[in-house]
Order: sequence, then structure tokens, then C-alpha cells
Amino acid sequence: MREYLVFRLYGPMASWGELAVGEQRASADHPSRSALLGLLGSALGVRRDDEAGQQALSRGYRFGVKLVAAGMPLRDYHTVQWPDIPKKFTYRTRRQEVRDKEKLNTILTSREYRSDSLSVVAVEAAPDAAHGLSVLADALRAPVFLPYLGRKSCPLALPLNPKLGDFDTLKQALDSRDDEPFVPSIDLDDDEEPTAEINLGRDGQARYFWDEAMADAGMEATLQLTRHDQPLSRRRWQFEPRRELVYLAGGKP
Repeated sequence: MREYLVFRLYGPMASWGELAVGEQRASADHPSRSALLGLLGSALGVRRDDEAGQQALSRGYRFGVKLVAAGMPLRDYHTVQWPDIPKKFTYRTRRQEVRDKEKLNTILTSREYRSDSLSVVAVEAAPDAAHGLSVLADALRAPVFLPYLGRKSCPLALPLNPKLGDFDTLKQALDSRDDEPFVPSIDLDDDEEPTAEINLGRDGQARYFWDEAMADAGMEATLQLTRHDQPLSRRRWQFEPRRELVYLAGGKP
């Protein structure tokens, strides 16, 4: 058996960034590895410019994801002001960037989101992980920095509710949250009316995604994806491709 940390991600909007080229800012339908590492880093208080801390996170943990509900696609149109790129100095703040109005240009972008998506995430620690899974669980319950779903404009709508457990396979860990109520029950007084249940449009066919380095998946991959979400440098915003395995429930076991 292997220990996993299992938590869920749900919000009215999420954005799991893919390759950003030109005006298009696409979103995948399930969390990227870089986004999950960023979520753990924010909970632990690892800053983005802490290269050593970010590299330790990247080396120390692997992820499996069960996409329960992909949600609906949502597109937002943006206009962003951006200054000319200077040659002899670097802007330190957004205030410095927009100070000289004559040097500002307008960039038009289209950003994609997922509305009402629900994922279950299982974290596996590598032997040289900087923190044990119990430390990660405590950090997710009381994060140092506010966690969000890919973008700061995408807050969580429900607690992460992290739980530790020993399971024979990754699939068992990801399926362990299936019988939980979507919203935890609340004790009401006799004169109070129960609130309406959230009707989440769960997909008829769950999808499982996991890193090929994870052992004992408990399922045979239906297909493989290449995602450019393996961080090389957070400070320079550089990523490299990795291979992600996919299993479609109801398909070939």
C-alpha cells in the first residue's frame, strides 16, 4: 500500500493554463502539474521567486487527477496595457510599468475558463520530498497564501478538505471521495429550513490523469497526452513538456 494525500478542487471558475501564444490564453479541462505545484507552494508559503523552494516542490511530488465534472467553457475578452520593453532597466512593480502613459501599448487577449468544474487530486510524495504529506495536509487546511484555481480571479467555492490515506492503487485513492456529499451536512435548528442542494452536472464518464512516474495506478492508460506544464524556472516562467497518462472510465479496463 502507498500513502496519498487526497483533496478536491471546485469553484465557479477555474483556468488551467495551456501554451499561451499571441492573443489566446487557453485552458485545459483539468488541473495542470504547474498549477497543482503552485497551489501546494502557496499553502506552504513558498514564494514564486524562491527557485530552490520551487525546485524542491517540483522534484518531491507527483499527482493524479480524477475529473468528475469538466464544467462549461467560458471565454473572457481582455484589454491589457503594457509598456515598451526597456533595454537598460527592469520594471519592479506594476505601478512603474504604467507610470509613463506615452509608452503604454494595448494588448488584446482572449482568456478561457471552466465554469463549475470539479476535480479530485491525489498527491504522492517522492522519497526525497521536502515535506511529508501530513505537513501538506496541514498547510492546505491553513494556507500561508490564499489558494486559487489557476488564476487569482478564480477562488475556491468549497474547502479543499484534504485527507490522508493508504491505498493499494492510485485509482482507489481518487475514488475514495465518491460517496462524500458535495456539500458537508450542517446541523440546523428546528425552525430553520434546509438550504437547496447544489446540482453539479457531473460527467457521465469520469476521466483519470496521472504522471507516468507514478507507480501502481490500478488502471491501464487509454491514451497519452503531452503537456507543457513541468516547471523549469518559476522566476523566468519556463516550462518543459511531460507525458501524462489518461484513463477513460467505462472504456477498456
